[in-house]
Amino acid sequence: MYLAFDDLVTLFSDYKGVKTADHLYFTVTDNSALTQPRGLFIPLNDDSGELLDAIANGAIAAIWDRTKQVPRYTPNHFPIFFTNNPINAIREIISFYIEKIDGDTAEKMNVTKFVFLNKKLLKENKETYDIAVMLEKISKKNTDLDAERRG
Repeated sequence: MYLAFDDLVTLFSDYKGVKTADHLYFTVTDNSALTQPRGLFIPLNDDSGELLDAIANGAIAAIWDRTKQVPRYTPNHFPIFFTNNPINAIREIISFYIEKIDGDTAEKMNVTKFVFLNKKLLKENKETYDIAVMLEKISKKNTDLDAERRG
């Protein structure tokens, strides 16, 4: 089961581009240089690359930091979902996606591939995590941040 356009509309009510679409996202990544068939591009920092490169490599939508200007070359129909915090957006997407596929008993299921190469997310490991490990790391980070705020 792939992540879908309607899923993103549920999570991010502020968006521009097409208002209805039957897009399915095969790939979610923070790296514009990666081949991302039917991809959702989420730039996290300057190392993520340019939206133009992501589109050239297969991105069909993007999650965008509301405080940054969308490049002028972005096609009018290209879906851009706005967020105040792209890292939190990734957490929301992963949590939503895990709930979406939870309980699906199909032996063979098409799944969205999550590929994150941001060093802050991956820490010392240069390889991507599978979604379960990544969610665990993100949850731990949230717990640590909450403890810092309280103490």
